[in-house]
Amino acid sequence: MIKQMENPRNAYGETLVKLGKKLKNLVVMDADLSKSTKTIMFSKKYPERFFEMGIAEANMISTAAGLASCGKIVFASTFAVFATGRVYDQIRMDIAYSNANVKIFATHGGISVGKDGASHQMIEDIALMRVLPNMMVFAPSDANQTRKIVENMAAEYGPMYARVGRADCPIIYDKKDIKDMKLGKGIILEDGEDISIIACGTMVDQAIDAKKELSKIGIKSRIIDMHTIKPIDKKLILDSSRKTNAIISIEEHSIVGGLGSAVSEILSENNCTCRFKRMGIQDMFCESGDPKDLFKKYGLSVKHIVNTAKSLIK
Repeated sequence: MIKQMENPRNAYGETLVKLGKKLKNLVVMDADLSKSTKTIMFSKKYPERFFEMGIAEANMISTAAGLASCGKIVFASTFAVFATGRVYDQIRMDIAYSNANVKIFATHGGISVGKDGASHQMIEDIALMRVLPNMMVFAPSDANQTRKIVENMAAEYGPMYARVGRADCPIIYDKKDIKDMKLGKGIILEDGEDISIIACGTMVDQAIDAKKELSKIGIKSRIIDMHTIKPIDKKLILDSSRKTNAIISIEEHSIVGGLGSAVSEILSENNCTCRFKRMGIQDMFCESGDPKDLFKKYGLSVKHIVNTAKSLIK
């Protein structure tokens, strides 16, 4: 069956326009990449509330904090590699420490950026943002979930970071399916008693496909979309550790400091005895290439998930 595809970046831009109509204090900022991040949609509709900051990301973040101090809801966007790594000090002091109402929405996260290579393949951003006090961290898995997360980000106060990839993604959710979705609460997409696969972002679709393959050999897997990485759904993780024999986490991010680290912290601190394996980028920089080839090379393919599940259960 051919999957219906949509780009989460387009969903982000469209949702900003929708929110801009009812939230008159919402402003949007970008750092010379509005065509790519799709904030250009908001700039055309509400030019008086859009700020093009140029290639000056640190200035954008500090200005965003200033606007937030005046009562604005601020969405600041650029590529993930610039949105976190280039401006970490400004995020730490001006947004996180100050508990400013700024939402950093980054695009082009992970290795699915592809041929741009290691300089633009941001695989550390979740770790960088997750360690900051006050910061919430999200990784939407499709366009419809992106819409809902952006709406929730605008509705709730505080510093927040969300990242999506560059490419079109399969539609996982109908809009009605996530009408009541809450930040901080993971979603059980499929249930099973043999193994839990906890995924975020682009890896959720891979996990769903892996379940289909595992079912052919009699392995019943629970698929969890952990769209919120901080605060993570501790209750759901512990429930999964009791109901299944093993857990896999998978993310388009380094295995150091991301989703897998968050899951392992919950399991170890609660003396869980289920078998556990982190899947992600194995503490290395990746090379330039087609995203599908990179997923295969660095262990993020459906085949890798299936083999890991089989080895854990064995």
